[in-house]
Amino acid sequence: MNESYISNSPGDYLGETLLQPSIRAQLEGALEDGSKADRLLARYMLDSWGGLPFETAASIARTVKVSEATVGRFCRSIGYGSFRDLKDHLKHDMGDDPWLMSDRLQEMRSGGGVDSAALNQGLQLEIAALVGIYELAGSAEWQEEAERLAQAPQVFVAGFQTERGLAQYFANQMQYLRDGVTLLDLAGGNFAEVLLTARPAHLVIFEARRYSVLAKDLAHEARAAGVTVTLITDVFCDWGHEAADQVFAVPTQFNQFWDSTAQMASLSNLLIHSVFLKLGSEVESRLNRIADLYGRFTGHVDRPARQGAKRKNHTQNPNRSEDDDH
Repeated sequence: MNESYISNSPGDYLGETLLQPSIRAQLEGALEDGSKADRLLARYMLDSWGGLPFETAASIARTVKVSEATVGRFCRSIGYGSFRDLKDHLKHDMGDDPWLMSDRLQEMRSGGGVDSAALNQGLQLEIAALVGIYELAGSAEWQEEAERLAQAPQVFVAGFQTERGLAQYFANQMQYLRDGVTLLDLAGGNFAEVLLTARPAHLVIFEARRYSVLAKDLAHEARAAGVTVTLITDVFCDWGHEAADQVFAVPTQFNQFWDSTAQMASLSNLLIHSVFLKLGSEVESRLNRIADLYGRFTGHVDRPARQGAKRKNHTQNPNRSEDDDH
């Protein structure tokens, strides 16, 4: 199973006297050998890699639902005096980029206002997450997903709760690029389109916490039926790696009232672009054909549908009779 995180690709760094493992490598080791709390913390830090410079021990403790002391013990268990010490060493793994801000960001920080601090931190977290998505687009896992979406005979898309809109947008955009893309009918209650298909198929699920039982069950059932499954979710999903072939986990907490799924939309847009590149020149004729069909049946603002234009002509010429059309 592939696991994809929003992260940089840090290498080992040179300590004062010896070459030490990278923080990412130590976190991945904790996934294998750590206690339950250690595994939860390691998973969260890996999934939130791009935003770690802006986290605190307290914020991580609240998110993972452990004590702040547990966060400190975990950091010491992988060789750091505290979470602050771990963050200081992150600069070796990440470089300076996550800490750098442009003049406009600095102006925002000094602008004051009641919500200024929270908005500034949220903005930094969103920028870090977006950069992480673009870095992820260069990974082998990303290219494998783009290939599946471009070449699978059938592609099904599902979204649950508030993520329904993300799924519909992704499916509608994909339908412009290729044939055989279906948005699953949630009201049907059986998902027979994907679970009973006789042709090879790929399923993409959008879901964020609190997770629908339907999303988890559908992922398991689809894999059991021989359908490959990709889950686009948040960093808190602890069942996705068991239920899906590929998981793209993105940050969703940016100091806002609701968790924000904007990064899931950004990821899907970039994924659509990668599919476009995989398909190549064959896409152009399909896009032109779709535009022609839309122009014929519906029309655009600058070019009304032909039927609409014909009705308009009839209205403008009251002396014209229906026989004139024959």
